[in-house]
Amino acid sequence: MTVKVKFWGVRGSIACPSPNHVVYGGNTSCVEVSCGDANIILDAGTGLRALGQDYLRRQALSGVLLLTHTHWDHINGFPFFTPAYQPGWRFRVMAGHLSDVGGIRSVLASQMANPMFPVPLTAMRADMQYEDFRAGDTLTDLYPGVVVRTAPLRHPNEATGYRIEAGGRAVCYVTDTEHVPGQPDENILRLIEGADLVIYDSTYTDDEFPAKVGWGHSTWQEGIRLCRAAGAKQLAIFHHDPDHDDSIMERIEDEARTEWSGALVARDNRVLSVG
Repeated sequence: MTVKVKFWGVRGSIACPSPNHVVYGGNTSCVEVSCGDANIILDAGTGLRALGQDYLRRQALSGVLLLTHTHWDHINGFPFFTPAYQPGWRFRVMAGHLSDVGGIRSVLASQMANPMFPVPLTAMRADMQYEDFRAGDTLTDLYPGVVVRTAPLRHPNEATGYRIEAGGRAVCYVTDTEHVPGQPDENILRLIEGADLVIYDSTYTDDEFPAKVGWGHSTWQEGIRLCRAAGAKQLAIFHHDPDHDDSIMERIEDEARTEWSGALVARDNRVLSVG
């Protein structure tokens, strides 16, 4: 069975509605993974708004939202997810880093509370289920035939990486995370081993990285190194720096393809078939 991956938002840190960010996209992190009746959403950045409109068009009626973490660029599309306001729809919203600090419902409610936002979380009329787990858990009850493995990532305030196994394929979503040069992250290597597609935090280049240590992000070169070491088949370069406009991203794409034929650059609205 084919697993479909659609990128609704590929930018990191802040949305970039600019004529210099048209080709690769300016929406922040949001990726849809679908296989049969399974609809899994990864992160709720600004790309979630357009995904919600697509849900309405095709009357998907339900889905599972898995959050890596709750920094603004990964949740600020959530209040604009129109299906959540529709009675008769059903969504599970899950996170692996908030069990000890009030849980995911409390965090999402806080960003929609006065004076930050005029519409409260309670205005969402869909059946919204908020669930917390711990990074490292395996989730087996999302959809029949779907297993989601998780792992903790190196990021300020913590984050969770995901491996979605469905239809005999494995898609991994590993953002936001910071590597240590020369020390491959064993948590990530185990998570992405033999994966068909790895979507990886490639905010910086290796040349830029030394000035960004401690910021919680990685490089496309490290993504290639990890994929090669883990025997993964394909890398999607993701979470693009806002300062990397289309001309810079085009250069990165050329360099990455030269470095490894399995590398590609994620773009808003790009669809990949895995399988």
